Amino acid sequence: MKPSSLDQPTAAAPNAKWLAAHQERTRTTIVVPPLPASFEHPTVVSPEEWLAARRELLREEKEHTRRSDALAARQRSLPWMRIEKNYVFDSPEGRVSLSDLFGSRQQLIVQHFMFGPGWEEGCKSCSFMADHIAPTVVHLAARGVSFAAISHAPLAEILPFKQRMGWKFNWVSAHETDFNTDFHVSFSPEDVARGPVFYNFTEQDAPNNELPGISVFARDAAGAIYRTYSTYGRGVELVMTTYRLLDLVPKGRDEEGLEYGMAWLRYHDRYDTVTAGS
Repeated sequence: MKPSSLDQPTAAAPNAKWLAAHQERTRTTIVVPPLPASFEHPTVVSPEEWLAARRELLREEKEHTRRSDALAARQRSLPWMRIEKNYVFDSPEGRVSLSDLFGSRQQLIVQHFMFGPGWEEGCKSCSFMADHIAPTVVHLAARGVSFAAISHAPLAEILPFKQRMGWKFNWVSAHETDFNTDFHVSFSPEDVARGPVFYNFTEQDAPNNELPGISVFARDAAGAIYRTYSTYGRGVELVMTTYRLLDLVPKGRDEEGLEYGMAWLRYHDRYDTVTAGS
């Protein structure tokens, strides 16, 4: 996912003005055009030629799968970093610690969900991520993994949006903690205006005060908590299976020429009308 200055308010954009424009954009009717008569495609071949080409590609796909398996093993084998701070978050049940987010399990996945103080809605791209994660929470739990979304906004601003989206996963507020700052996903307006910030393990300009990510934690038998993995930027696409499916169809993601990569995206309750060719 490539965050855009058009997707969330920046230090230079007043919140009220952004919200008005943002709400108007997200309520726009979506019209899906039909495929053009001259829909481009590769050379049409015989069934025998197609089978030969498919088998050749299959060999590459299998090699890619093996490389992906090896990379996943390296991701799991990163050294761990002990969490020394006692982070405490606001939840619907009251104040909860990072340890509480594990529940009875030893592993925890956190979505750093872009939702800043004063926003009426969470980030569309992070919402897209959450739409994919929400149905998997029960399956993660069956494998000893808990999930929580953590945002910078106060809990009172998060809960109405969560209810609107219909999500049931755990979502807490880090509003009065250093958590988002320590994990380099929230920045002050002064930080953004001053220049490069530390994000995705390097110094770069921040398009927004809030940025996305995923972090993984483990808790040992003594109760100590460790950071085992984090990914940011396009690394979070790993949960966006819609993109993976689009990658398979002839037109792909079809984002070339858009104002920014995910300009087509809406909240799942804002695709008011989807028509073909009207």
